[in-house]
Formats: sequence, structure tokens, C-alpha cells
Amino acid sequence: MNRYRRRTLALELAMIAIALVVGFPVYVLVNLAVRPASDTSSPITPTSSPTLDNFTQAWQQGALGGALGNSVLVTVCSVVIVLAVSSAAAYPLARVAARWSRGTYLMFLLGLVLPFQLASLPLYQTMRDMGLLGTPWALVLFYSGLQVPFTVFLYVGFLRALPRDFEDAALIDGCTSLQSFRYVVLPMLKPVTVTALVLNAVAVWNDFFTPLLYLSGSAQQTMPVAIAGFVGQYVTDWNLIFAALVTSILPVLIVYFVLQRSIINGFAGGLRG
Repeated sequence: MNRYRRRTLALELAMIAIALVVGFPVYVLVNLAVRPASDTSSPITPTSSPTLDNFTQAWQQGALGGALGNSVLVTVCSVVIVLAVSSAAAYPLARVAARWSRGTYLMFLLGLVLPFQLASLPLYQTMRDMGLLGTPWALVLFYSGLQVPFTVFLYVGFLRALPRDFEDAALIDGCTSLQSFRYVVLPMLKPVTVTALVLNAVAVWNDFFTPLLYLSGSAQQTMPVAIAGFVGQYVTDWNLIFAALVTSILPVLIVYFVLQRSIINGFAGGLRG
């Protein structure tokens, strides 16, 4: 039977301190989001008369409905494409021991080193020539290429740690390499797939620079750009900004709580792999 020791007490106190440090900004965010504009007290002071009017005003003034729809569309489409392309590309890179495989893998790793800002102007001109500027599909195409090198890196590392016994058995039974990947390997990639899904979704959802660049001058916006619209040169309504931030965070939190067990198991399995 484990005894309650000083070390256990120290760990509990450390975890409580970390929780307070992490939870304090969240408290301030929610506290200011429900605070009336007439209340000018300290952000730390609890709001005496909370209201939801800030959420209504932020939703209407910032056109958050359309921005939320665009963010969901861009994130879902981009992540699905990235996961499908990366998993399919990583399989031969991890299993084929040939010079072309190693060279191709190094090219993917090069995509992790080079900053995408170097290609901002050529990519912008390409999107303009394709007639995609001002549409969410420009962002989908951009993220589908940007996130692939990192996701391939995750998949290759996980695949190299997987034994080949099941694949060899499938090939002996008459499956092709594609069938072996689809029915045998792909289900075993669930841990790293969940990990890649979370990392890519958060990166795409929170990105500000790219939507600002490709959607500038159009009525289409994503959540980060729409929230930035509340900041003016002379007047800044912080209550509406914090209400919009809470609105932007809620979809991510809902997805996390719904898939909480799968996400935790995915991170644990991905790290072990």
C-alpha cells in the first residue's frame, strides 16, 4: 500500500501551482468577456453583474458566423487532405530501402527547415493567377502543402517502429501493397493519426498571417482575422474582443471534450511509437 509522503505532497502542490498559472489567463479571459462595458474595474476583480450581451454584439458586429464557417471549412478540408496525403506518402518512404526513398524523405525534411515566408510572394501570385484569392480554397491549398512535411515526418517515424509481420502475412495471403496499407497498416496508424490531427488542426485554426494575406480585400474571413477587426486605431472594445476569443475557443474545446479519450490515447501511443 502506497504511503502519502512528502514527495507526493510536493508534487501535488507543484501541480496545483501549475494549474493556477495556466487557469489564471482563462479566468481573466472569461471574466472580461462577460463584463459590461460600463464596468472599468480591474480585470482580476470578479464581474459583479455578468452579461452575455458582449457575445451578441461581437457576433453581429464582427460577422463571426461567416468567419466561424470559413474556419471550420478550411480546417476540416486541410486536415483531411494532409492526413490522407501524408500517410500514403510516408508508407513507401518508411518501407522501401532505396536511394530514391531516402532522397525523397530528405526533400520532405527540407520543407521543415525552409520558412514558408520565403515563398509568400510567388505563392500569392500563383493563387492570383488561379483565381483563388479571396476564397477559402486558397487557404486549403496552402495548408495542404505547408503541413505535409511535418506530418510525413511524424508518420515515417511511427511506421519505422511498427513490425512488418502483419504486412508480410497480408502479402502472402494475396493482398497488394495498396490493400496491405489500407486494411492492415492504416488501422495501426490511429495513434499517430490522432496526434497529427490535433497538431495540424490547432495550427490551421489559429493561423492569422495567411488568411490576412489571401483573404484581404474580400468579405471572406476566418476567426483570427475577424477578431483582429475589433482592434481600431483610436478605439478598442476589449470586452467584445474577449467575447469573440471565447467564441473562437469554444469549437476547439467542444471537439477536445468529445474526443478526449481518443486524443489522450493518440498522444500516448504516438509518443511511444
